[in-house]
Amino acid sequence: MILELLKKIDEYKDEMIQIRRHLHQYPELSFEEHQTKKYILDFYRDKDCQIVNNSKITGFFVKISGKNPGPTVALRADFDAIPVQEETDLPFKSKNAGVSHGCGHDGHTAYLMILAKVLIEFKDQLNGNIIIIHQHAEEKPPGGALEMIAAGCLADVDNFFSLHLISTMPYAKVFFNAKETQAARATFKVELVGRGSHGSEPHNGNDAILAASHLIIAIQSIVSRKVKPGEMAVVTIGSFDGKGSPNVIKEKVLLEGDVRCMKDEVAALIEEQFRQIAEGVAETFGVGLKIEYNQDYPVLYNDPEMTELAMQGVKDIQKHAPEIKEVAITSPLSASEDASHYLRKIPGTYFYVGAGQIDKETYPHHNPKFDLNEDALVIAAKAMIGVLARYFNWK
Repeated sequence: MILELLKKIDEYKDEMIQIRRHLHQYPELSFEEHQTKKYILDFYRDKDCQIVNNSKITGFFVKISGKNPGPTVALRADFDAIPVQEETDLPFKSKNAGVSHGCGHDGHTAYLMILAKVLIEFKDQLNGNIIIIHQHAEEKPPGGALEMIAAGCLADVDNFFSLHLISTMPYAKVFFNAKETQAARATFKVELVGRGSHGSEPHNGNDAILAASHLIIAIQSIVSRKVKPGEMAVVTIGSFDGKGSPNVIKEKVLLEGDVRCMKDEVAALIEEQFRQIAEGVAETFGVGLKIEYNQDYPVLYNDPEMTELAMQGVKDIQKHAPEIKEVAITSPLSASEDASHYLRKIPGTYFYVGAGQIDKETYPHHNPKFDLNEDALVIAAKAMIGVLARYFNWK
């Protein structure tokens, strides 16, 4: 059965690439993926599977029921795009201005659609069930995962597996990490309101720029003085909106930024310290303060047992899939991922497939020139077959 599944992936490679290129040309932003959803739904219309479609959200899932009883596993791919203008010379580059698949979700969706097609063809040989989650809005907090879970995609699911194609990881390699694997993310907005005045009369005003500048310096002490050395934590101010006239004391400033860390307790500590410092600075300078602080995505935690199972499954499949050159351990990633919500509900693992370019320059995710090595889609499909083979004990 394993050899037959792998053979089918090779047979459908051209279709997989065609799907990816179609999606790449017509990217849609988070929570707005209406045409993308229709395209994927149409793919499943004539297939022997159960489509569970909640019309109130732009994601949906598919249930592949095996002939015999057994465990139920969920596989997930995201399909939203990002607000970045593509700057490649690809013949299938984005046709939607200011929007592109600059994070590779088109590749995730294409590989999973073809894998699902193959699994449906072999459903009578399955002992158990497979849920195929086509998820919207991974890129925009609070993320589509929460809506998918509310729609019932994890009902009766025993374990969860998913992967990410990574352009900055070497092609033909598959990477795993157990326990804390991707960072929690919080975002914040801070508004400081002073009193405007003429630049020649600063004593008649209250400078919000001065207060905001002190706040920026002060919050850097959170990581350096409050977070235990060795713990991963980053606090970033990404926007300082204080533009005004050169001879005017600025009345209002808006700061925006984000926080990354690898433990729940660190996330809570940083928020507590952030609020305390902001309130202290506001009181010191006598300015008004508004804080909007959101814990967007939790730490992504990979179950050690499921991670070991998945890694061994990919190693097992190597003898039949020579495209997979190496299976290795990676260090935790500082990026965030809303697959963390699924892994908070049920044990599973989230792993990585190297999709670096071979004969041209590689660009990181979210870069306007980002592109994937399309051969990595086949590796993704075959790696997941390895995981499923180990999980279901296929021969």
